[in-house]
Amino acid sequence: MRIFEKNVEFYNDWRPGRIFVDLADKVNSSIGSSERPIRFAVTASDSRTIQCEVGVITAMSDQGSVAAPLFEYRPRKFENSKAFNAVLIIPTGVGAEIGGHAGDATAVSRMMAEIVDTLILHPNVVNASDINEMAEGCLYVEGSILSRLLQGTIGLQPVRSNRVLVVLDNHPDSHFLDAAVNSVNAARATYGLDCAGVLRLPSRLWMRANYSTAGRAVGMIGGISELLNDVIGYKDGFDTIAISSVIRVPVEYHVEYFENGGRMVNPWGGVEAMLTHSLSSILDIQTAHSPMFESREIENLEVGVVDPRMSAEAVSLTFLQCILKGLHKSPRVITDKESLGHSEILSAEDISCIVIPNGCLGLPVLAALEQGIKVISVTGNKNLMKNDLSNLPWRPGQFIQVDNYMEAIGAMAAIKAGITIESVNRPITTETMRGESDFLHKDLEQAS
Repeated sequence: MRIFEKNVEFYNDWRPGRIFVDLADKVNSSIGSSERPIRFAVTASDSRTIQCEVGVITAMSDQGSVAAPLFEYRPRKFENSKAFNAVLIIPTGVGAEIGGHAGDATAVSRMMAEIVDTLILHPNVVNASDINEMAEGCLYVEGSILSRLLQGTIGLQPVRSNRVLVVLDNHPDSHFLDAAVNSVNAARATYGLDCAGVLRLPSRLWMRANYSTAGRAVGMIGGISELLNDVIGYKDGFDTIAISSVIRVPVEYHVEYFENGGRMVNPWGGVEAMLTHSLSSILDIQTAHSPMFESREIENLEVGVVDPRMSAEAVSLTFLQCILKGLHKSPRVITDKESLGHSEILSAEDISCIVIPNGCLGLPVLAALEQGIKVISVTGNKNLMKNDLSNLPWRPGQFIQVDNYMEAIGAMAAIKAGITIESVNRPITTETMRGESDFLHKDLEQAS
């Protein structure tokens, strides 16, 4: 069983109401019969073509394990306006100016958490090695699970705490294993982590980071079969999984990443997302990964004073504490259709808006488009993706473009208050009296 990325290209013909059906047909016809898609991103698009990168997992039948269908979609029946719940997304491995490094979107998330009832975010937003300072009222949700939430196929159940199984790579140097165990015990002694056990893999998990043709951080993974075999036997004894393993990169990346002042796309995050997407899709639980140093030589590299966005990585040994803190209270994944309507379960009906960096187009944005969820795009958070989101077939007022996250929070406040963005901008247009024929003509134009 392996995980890797493939390039897929097809015509730009988004059809509202059929987007996920069309995606499933196009992607599945472009990959092998033994491959299952587990990650999807549109890296570039124009009026004619759409360039996509698809993470696939192979040989699923060997395990009898089935990943949740990537493009499964259920339309929500209504929007629940009793609470204001938002989703903050900053895709992993796309070189985002804010949130593309080491938890450097945490401050943004903390501001947003002040004006919402619940802020749903994914690990890339707040993971900062030994630091995780997400605010109360945030839900730490693995990326594929977040997509499935917006696609209407699962719900989230907030919890008081989880039993976290910690899985460690079979590193030949016990120094790094001991450091990881010390991190776990520190979490138990300070904020009361419920550790379901520390499992050392009998064989090594093989992970290699690289870059796609579009410049995204991706990679290849082997040893998934063995990992699944090892953890499935403990399935009733844990609620979430924290994995720490070596990610192989060229040695020079360790210095180049810090010396380039944030210009180099973080090479580790993409392959981590590929791993957690696969595990969460198969096991229906929250998972998270932190990298483990390859050797003491790399651990002892002197990088000096670095860009503040990467400083948390420069002072960490295990990079593990952020995912332990996140998984400690990460919500349970609810797949039972009858339970999705329960008042304690967050579902697609409960999402008021999502906030994304401009140009980032993946399953969450497409799901929001189909579900009628408002999307706020932040042009100031520059990244590698080359998509003009305004060209998608949005409903009137559904797509809002702002310059920065301060404006995004203002737009969220307007949505929460039921105020149109136009009403707080100047000049404000003047409505004129129109006859019935004007509205009829307008309706016919929209229908065509």
